[in-house]
Amino acid sequence: MAIKAKISQSTIKNLRPEDKRINDTDLAGFHALIAASGKITYYLNYRLNGKQGNFKLGVEGQITPAIARDLAKQKAGEVAKGTDVQEVKKHERQARKLETQSTLKNFIESKFAPWLYSQNPKTAKARIDVFNTSFAHLMDYQLADIKAHLIEQWRIERKAKGNSNATINRQITNLQSCLSRAVEWEVIEKHELNKVKRLPEDNSKIRYLSKVEEKALRATMRERDARIKQERSNGNKHREERSYELLPCLSSKTFADHLEPIVLLAMNTGMRRGEILSLRWENVSFDTKTLTVQFEHAKSGKTRHIPLNGEAFRTLQSWQADTDDTGIVFKGQNGKAMTDIGKGWDKLLEDAGITNFRFHDLRHHFASKLVMASVDLNTVRELLGHGDLAMTLRYAHLAPEHKAAAVNLIG
Repeated sequence: MAIKAKISQSTIKNLRPEDKRINDTDLAGFHALIAASGKITYYLNYRLNGKQGNFKLGVEGQITPAIARDLAKQKAGEVAKGTDVQEVKKHERQARKLETQSTLKNFIESKFAPWLYSQNPKTAKARIDVFNTSFAHLMDYQLADIKAHLIEQWRIERKAKGNSNATINRQITNLQSCLSRAVEWEVIEKHELNKVKRLPEDNSKIRYLSKVEEKALRATMRERDARIKQERSNGNKHREERSYELLPCLSSKTFADHLEPIVLLAMNTGMRRGEILSLRWENVSFDTKTLTVQFEHAKSGKTRHIPLNGEAFRTLQSWQADTDDTGIVFKGQNGKAMTDIGKGWDKLLEDAGITNFRFHDLRHHFASKLVMASVDLNTVRELLGHGDLAMTLRYAHLAPEHKAAAVNLIG
C-alpha cells in the first residue's frame, strides 16, 4: 500500500517492505520504492510531451533522502525545459558501453582476433602476440585516441632499444591493419596512423650462404649422418653382446634422421620451417615433381605449388624410402608433426663454423641463388609465396647484370 508523506531520513527509516512505495508530498513525482529484500530506491516520475518516464535517482545507503530530493528537483527542472532525462541517461549509458567496447584490447579480443584466425590461423597468434608485447601500453586506449604522435614516440623508444627499422615497420603495419579494420567495420570513423611514415630499411643485408659456407654445411651434414649411423651400429653391437633388443639399423638408410632432408628441402624450395614441418605426403607429387603448400600452412594464406629440382626430388624420394609414405612427412616421436629442430640445427651450424645464420635464412639463400642465376623477380615472388613484389625486391641488388643490360640497350 503506497504511503504519502514527505520523504526524509525518519520516514525512510520507518519504511517496511509491505509499504512498497512512498510518494513525496512536497515534490511531484518524487517517490521511493522498497523491495521485499528491504532495498529502497529513489525515483522521479515525470511526463514530457505525453510520454511518461521514471528516472532512477539512486539507492538508499549510496545516497541520502536529502540528496535524492535535490537530484529530483534538478531533473524536474531539466524536464520543465523540455529535456527527456531518461533518454539522456540511456544515451550516456550506451556511450559508456561503446567506450568500453572500443578500447584496443576489447576490439582485438572481440573482433580483430577472431577475424585473424578465420583468415589465417597460422599467423594469427603471432600477430596478436605483437599487440600484447609491443603495444601493451595502448591496450586501454580508445581506438580513436591512438594518434600518430603516440606511435612516433613509441618508435623513438624502440629505436633506442636497438630494434631494427624492419621490425618496427612490421609492428606498426600490424597496428595500422587493426585500426583500418575498425574503420571498415564502423567501430571508429577514421584513424591517422597513415601519417606515420615507414622507416627506411636496408634491404641489402640479405644473409645467405657463401659458396664456402654452403660447402661446409653440406660436408658437416654428411659427417653428422655418418657419425650417427656409426654410433647406432656400435650401440647395436653392444646390445647384441648383452642380448638386448636391437634398435633399428640405420646403415641402409640414406639419412640417419630428419635434419639433413629438412635442410636440403629448405635450400631447394625456399619453404618456411612451418611449411616444411606441416608437409604431408599427399602434398608431394613424384609424377609431376611438385609439392603443394596448402593455404592453411602458408603465411600468405594462399596455396602455392613448388617445382622440385633434382636434389629436392631425390631428397624426398629417399626420405620416403627411409620412413613411410603416409601422413606427415617429418614425424615427431608421437607420430605427429614436428614442431622444432632447434638444437640439432644450432649444433650443425656450430660444427660447420657458420655464424649469424638462422634457419629462415635458408629461404633467403634459395631466393638469392635464383636471382643470381638471372631468374626474374616475379617468378621468385611466386616461388616464395610473397603477396606482392615489394618483399621480393629485397633481392634485386643481387642481379646487377639486369641493370647493366638495361642501360646497354641505349648505348
